Order: sequence, then structure tokens, then C-alpha cells
Amino acid sequence: MNTRRILAAALVAIAAAGGGVLANHLLNGGSAELARAAPPASGEDAVAQLWSAPVTTVDGKPQTLSSLKGRPIVVNFWASWCGPCVEEMPALSQLQRDYAKKGIQFVGLGVDSDKNVQAFLQKVKVAYPVYVTGFGGADLARAFGNTAGGLPFTVVIDAKGEIRSTKLGQIDAQALKQTLDAL
Repeated sequence: MNTRRILAAALVAIAAAGGGVLANHLLNGGSAELARAAPPASGEDAVAQLWSAPVTTVDGKPQTLSSLKGRPIVVNFWASWCGPCVEEMPALSQLQRDYAKKGIQFVGLGVDSDKNVQAFLQKVKVAYPVYVTGFGGADLARAFGNTAGGLPFTVVIDAKGEIRSTKLGQIDAQALKQTLDAL
């Protein structure tokens, strides 16, 4: 009986993710590229919120991201139940390995429960630190211009704390490389 419920929940999640991708495709006039996020109202405010946002480690320890100030950073908002988020993780991990020598730090912010993030990371290893924001992470993503509240959502911030790009939907590795190469 539990297996049926799990399977039914998985099918509903897959259908919802597929419906979201289809709706995005149709809303963008059939464009193959996923929608970009709207620009944030104030980049400085959003970055300041990021540095002070309460996050927890996967082990549940309270943390802030303020130690990353002064470095280029790629912030990826994701959730364990988000198919496109999970699909892009290997590319993000590879990019972290490729750009670590340039001082660029990738960070995953799980807009999810700590239990879900912890269980997910036991199965899937990533090459960058992952923190849990809970569902309050959606508010933080909105500060960066993600008014749709969709996931995944990626933000590139340079060493001066300026937002260099935002992307709603799965990353395009080549486009992200171009942005990172310009840092």
C-alpha cells in the first residue's frame, strides 16, 4: 500500500513538473529557452538579504552566507522535488570544479525541508555546499527578481556584490560559462 502511495506521489510530482515546463514553453511563445527572471528592484538590497539570510547546514546548524562576501558566487535555489533542479546539479557540480581555481564559489539553497535535503544529498553528491532555507528561500529568490517563484533559480554575484545575471529555469552551461569567464 505504501509503495502505491509513493508511486502515485511521484507520478503527480512528475506531471506537475512537466506541466510547469509545458506552461512555460507556451507562455514564452514556444521559445526553447526558459524564461529569465525579472530584474530585482534593488540588487544591493537582495545581496544584503542573502548575506544575512538565516540558513542551516544539512546537519541543522544555523549559518549565514556572510563569509562569502568579497568572492564571486553562484547561488542556485532548488528543491529535492523539483525535477529540473535535480537534472542540472551534475552540470553545476562540474562548473564548480572547473571554476574553483578562479575563486568562484557555487552554493545550493534548498527551498525545502532539512529532512528532504539531507535525504537527497545522501543519494546525490554535489561539489558545492548546500544549505537549507526552508520555504522562506522563495522570499529571498523574489528579492533577486524571481517574481514567479519558480525553481530552479540561479543568481551570479561578482566579488563587488553586484548581480551579474539571474536565470529562472535550468541553466544553460555555455551561457553560464560566458558569465563566469567575464568575472
